[in-house]
Amino acid sequence: MNKPYPHLVPDPGHGTRERGKSLYISAQDGLRLHVREYGTRASPGMPVVCLPGLARSVADFDALAPALAAGPPERHVIAIDSRGRGQSDHDADHTNYNCMTELGDIVSVLFSLGVGPAVFVGSSRGGVLTMLLGAAHPISIAAVVLHDVGPVHECKGMARIKSYLGKIPHPHTYEEGAEMLRGLMREQFPKLTWAQWLGAAQRTWHFKHGALQPAYDLGIARALAGVDIDRPMPPLWHEFDALAGVPMLVIRGANSDLLSAETVAAMRARRADMDIIEVADQGHAPMLEGELVRQIVGFVDKCEHAAERAPATNPNH
Repeated sequence: MNKPYPHLVPDPGHGTRERGKSLYISAQDGLRLHVREYGTRASPGMPVVCLPGLARSVADFDALAPALAAGPPERHVIAIDSRGRGQSDHDADHTNYNCMTELGDIVSVLFSLGVGPAVFVGSSRGGVLTMLLGAAHPISIAAVVLHDVGPVHECKGMARIKSYLGKIPHPHTYEEGAEMLRGLMREQFPKLTWAQWLGAAQRTWHFKHGALQPAYDLGIARALAGVDIDRPMPPLWHEFDALAGVPMLVIRGANSDLLSAETVAAMRARRADMDIIEVADQGHAPMLEGELVRQIVGFVDKCEHAAERAPATNPNH
């Protein structure tokens, strides 16, 4: 029997339907990228692509991705570990940890898996990559969820991330890691339970060579070190406007220091039909669990129904 994707290598350790399965895909420069896949490519619903944040991994979508895949209708959902994150290979050249290279990686994954127009859930940097993709390959995107990210990045939030990325001591246990995270971020997340802090630690570090290590390459911190925090990043209004033709949901943590309420208001002024969710008592970026998962699934359901109605009103289809 011929294998349609001979360069995809399933990971036997992630074979259950709930956890999805792991695939490994070659980037344009040969680096191996990890993708967590839920559902099947034959699923009838709209496909969904989940993109994590700067130093985050597909583990952030462990609750959302299966909920989206389950439907109804069932959907093909993929979550992509950017190079140097999660289970993707590290890059020997830390200067390759940039949005243009990572955008090329996403295009490689979409092409390899035959993913057509999809709903993109972009968390922080993943949302930046989604906006860039909308400008470069608009046909790839059917709808967008921007998770605590917009066209303008606040310098305060960037400075906070730069202050700790790659600098936190490696914990000996997940419990110790949970305490570290709570001490670092409780101002933004004042009401998280111990179980939530522990879960955050399990997504931030993973066991490697018998010890807990960051779930990202420390070269990412070296790449970020070259960014001048005192100079605002160029705004992405052109890229944001490139998504004008697709449904959009913007999620903001009420305590976020990266996506301001003023930026969300400016986004709404350009897009009156944009859906907005503000998550109380959470900062950057709100945890993708519980009620927020249900709301995102509801948004995708709404996009699904709109797409089903569209052919009836379009004589070209």
